[in-house]
Amino acid sequence: MRGTDAKIAASLFLLLGLFSPVVLSGLVDFSPGLIEHVHKRFGVEGPRRLAQMQLAVNRIKATAGKDFGKNVLRSTDGQFEMPILRQVNDYYNRVPYFTDQEHWGVNDYWATPVEFVASWGGDCEDYAIAKYMTLKDLGIPAERLRITYVRATRMGETHMVLAYYPTPTAEPWILDNLVDEIQPGSARSDLVPVYSFNDEDLWLASGSTRKGGASTVRLWKEMIEKMEKERRM
Repeated sequence: MRGTDAKIAASLFLLLGLFSPVVLSGLVDFSPGLIEHVHKRFGVEGPRRLAQMQLAVNRIKATAGKDFGKNVLRSTDGQFEMPILRQVNDYYNRVPYFTDQEHWGVNDYWATPVEFVASWGGDCEDYAIAKYMTLKDLGIPAERLRITYVRATRMGETHMVLAYYPTPTAEPWILDNLVDEIQPGSARSDLVPVYSFNDEDLWLASGSTRKGGASTVRLWKEMIEKMEKERRM
């Protein structure tokens, strides 16, 4: 679609009320420029999917309440925040799975949440990243979240999941696109941790050795740069 037509289409999405007013402070506060970009790249379904994402995340925010982040800090077993973890996990697990080669035509590609949803497909990294970014947007501290690279022994493949730690030394809860139920790490003997990271640090499998910031992970750094570009559109 030509640029002018795309701008018109993006404007129509806003005028028809498919998107909430833009504040540009949260994960699903999409600008007209971003909507136009998504329309050009993924076609008319792209903005529609983002509208559905915005609606879903805002509904989860409403369920969580404005003091959710503060209340999470008082929780030490994960039970208070578990309903929200489940809603986020369930929403993103609806997106179809494709390998990076099938979906993007490259061997390894880490999509932003916008790319993941607008294209309606991705692999394990994309599920984990979208869940991580959404839970942070809902007010969960980054130190409770670790994107975790594992060996999935039943598949005989490498895999990525999101681990949620109610406290730094607690057993994590595992959010996985392969298993819809959120389970404690002890129930996932099929997953052998290799390393994990969040915005702040990177850990080896022991969980105790920090090896520097997540910026050392090249694909993570590139994905963050893409998110920054999306925010500036």
